[in-house]
Amino acid sequence: MRKLAPGLLAVAALVASVLASPVAQAAGPSAAQLLAELTACQQISNGKYSTDSGSAKTVPVCGKNGAVWYRADMDIDCDGQPTPRCNKNTDPWFQPETAFQDSKGRHLVADQLPYTVVPSPSGTWDYRKHGIQGGGVVAVIFTNRVEYTVVGDTGPSNIIGEASYAAAVNLGINPNPKTGGTDGPVHYLYFKNSKVSPIEDHGKAVSQGEALAQKFLDEN
Repeated sequence: MRKLAPGLLAVAALVASVLASPVAQAAGPSAAQLLAELTACQQISNGKYSTDSGSAKTVPVCGKNGAVWYRADMDIDCDGQPTPRCNKNTDPWFQPETAFQDSKGRHLVADQLPYTVVPSPSGTWDYRKHGIQGGGVVAVIFTNRVEYTVVGDTGPSNIIGEASYAAAVNLGINPNPKTGGTDGPVHYLYFKNSKVSPIEDHGKAVSQGEALAQKFLDEN
């Protein structure tokens, strides 16, 4: 076994102590706590969505006190400002813009900002009529992880279940826009009438998300 130098041992001990401290633990509700409230669906959409092009329409949008949610898969959105990870060469479906922009009017950066993609308005469902807007807070739940994101882009009007490269990374999902994503189940929990400003401030999305998630549990 390779031995660590005294200085490295000290650093390793410090990292271990920080990870073990209560401050390092997630402050918001656990994935299990949130999932316990996302079982029976009170459908608010006029129909159901497909998770992929050409697949059966099996996903309803559900209402819950103070929130909207659905259970789907996760496709990877790499749209927005081009980066080495997200560009027309890495993503065959790449688009250099997002439906919502940052505080300086620039399109979002998919491999830096965790964001969720909401279906474009249609006769099936119009997110704008349910208290959801660009910058709104979304808890994305996969296995035992919760990632707080913002509404950052819109997708096809008939397909549901998509989030940014950065959101996938934080959830432990393969972020490759060609071969990544997951069949799930992934739960998307939108908190009505919420908004992070500036939209690119992920720290605010997390702090607001934790508070809104706790409020959601308290009221349901």
